[in-house]
Amino acid sequence: MPTYATLVDLDDREIQNAQELASIWGEIRTEFETHGAELHDAYAALGEFDFLIVFETDDNEAAFKSALTLHRHGLEGKTMEVVPTEDFSQVVDEV
Repeated sequence: MPTYATLVDLDDREIQNAQELASIWGEIRTEFETHGAELHDAYAALGEFDFLIVFETDDNEAAFKSALTLHRHGLEGKTMEVVPTEDFSQVVDEV
């Protein structure tokens, strides 16, 4: 199953408190499941982006719907497909 990562920026969202943010993750996880996506990890990050979200889906359509779910919750992000390093090294070796 393909893995995707979203880098989230909270600049445009007003978070009232940490508990509100925690409740959003529960809602997002549930909505991801309705699209056939599984939310694996969410990390707070230092730097240009505030969070890294890692999830798996069956296909690009489900990934697109999952990215829209984040957007609906006011979480602006950049979503991309990611490949484990060991799998990537095999692809490079084949070229």
